[in-house]
Amino acid sequence: MRIISGKHKGKRITAPKKLPARPTTDFAKEALFNIINNDYYFEDLAVLDLFSGIGSISLEFASRGAKEVISVDNHYNSVQFIQKMSDELQLNIRSLKSDVFKFLEKNQLTFDIIFADPPYDFTKEQLTVILSSVFDNEMLNTDGTIIIEHSKHTDISDLPNFSYSKRYGSSMFSFFNN
Repeated sequence: MRIISGKHKGKRITAPKKLPARPTTDFAKEALFNIINNDYYFEDLAVLDLFSGIGSISLEFASRGAKEVISVDNHYNSVQFIQKMSDELQLNIRSLKSDVFKFLEKNQLTFDIIFADPPYDFTKEQLTVILSSVFDNEMLNTDGTIIIEHSKHTDISDLPNFSYSKRYGSSMFSFFNN
């Protein structure tokens, strides 16, 4: 994995092999951040990264200057790795160990972008719970977006607040707006 742009452009990050993660490919991540770059100024962004895995998305946002990045994962070693990388690179990431659904129930903060990369075997119903939690609890700032990375085999285009999807290889990014 590498950081594509920003303060640490080109920096290669090697995560321990024991981490249970399916990192977003550099190709897909670069395409995603090109989309985001057209709609937002990174310096203004408050970002929530759910199911953060090895922190590829969190590190990219922070490298590009996002004002706040919170990454949430339920795997202790993933959280520790993200925090270690954040500290080493002097990035503004707060890494939290929590079940994502419990975090969403208790969260009182709002964000400009929420990125969720749950396991690809998540059902449409589980993805709906994530979206419902975000919208029912008003976690998005005005003009905020939740982006869900999911398998190309899962169609969630009929869910409320759907805007559009983009496919990159076997990955899909679906965008949902206020």
